Amino acid sequence: MEIRLRQIALVAHDLAAAQGDIAALFAVPYAYDDPGVGKYGLKNAVVPIGMTFLEVVSPKEAGTTAGRLLEKRGGDGGYMVIFQTDDLAAARARVREAGARIVDQWDGNGAAFTHLHPRDLGGAIVSIDAMTPRDRWEWGGPEWQKHIARDRVTAIVGAELQGEAPDKMAARWAEVLGFPAARSGDHWRIGLSEGGELRFVGLKDDRGEGLRAFDVAASDPAAIRKAAAARGLLNDDGTVTLSGTAVVLKG
Repeated sequence: MEIRLRQIALVAHDLAAAQGDIAALFAVPYAYDDPGVGKYGLKNAVVPIGMTFLEVVSPKEAGTTAGRLLEKRGGDGGYMVIFQTDDLAAARARVREAGARIVDQWDGNGAAFTHLHPRDLGGAIVSIDAMTPRDRWEWGGPEWQKHIARDRVTAIVGAELQGEAPDKMAARWAEVLGFPAARSGDHWRIGLSEGGELRFVGLKDDRGEGLRAFDVAASDPAAIRKAAAARGLLNDDGTVTLSGTAVVLKG
């Protein structure tokens, strides 16, 4: 069964500012406003990063899960990890067998999602989705492929989650996703389809458990860092922070 990393979602107080940062860093000015997130009390922007996607959500009303996360973690940060599978029935069966709660699911015309309760995995909201045809991505809108720009980035290839017990978190994600977790240096790792990966680390800051970083395959990391410096997003050690989330430049 295929499980590939297809989308990372961040949460931000100021959606327009976050969208501007993404456009400046990655040279991808296009973003899709998905009306489907309105039922969760959110507004969003979905940006194609090659054949993968970076989303930012922002609360538009009180009492949302995203708003509570902003308060809990003290500001913008990681929100959601979205996977794509080629066998949704088997993936959902594995979720049920693992005892993870499905809090929302939808099956449309060739597109489906399965949202899992974040407390049952830890670190982030997880969604396991399916698309027909395989390269389709309903949440990116009907014209996203026309706006792919690979001058600076070509794909999102990984995510890093922190917690007090990263070994247990990794084991739980492995149980739900069906891919093994293994120790790798100072962290635990789950390898995914198409070379993607998940890393699980101990707490590296005082913000608590959460999605602390995502990896991008960078075709021009120097240009990304220059743009980050111009927008005050480049740290002293040369790393980049976007909406309270570390961006790991690969390549």
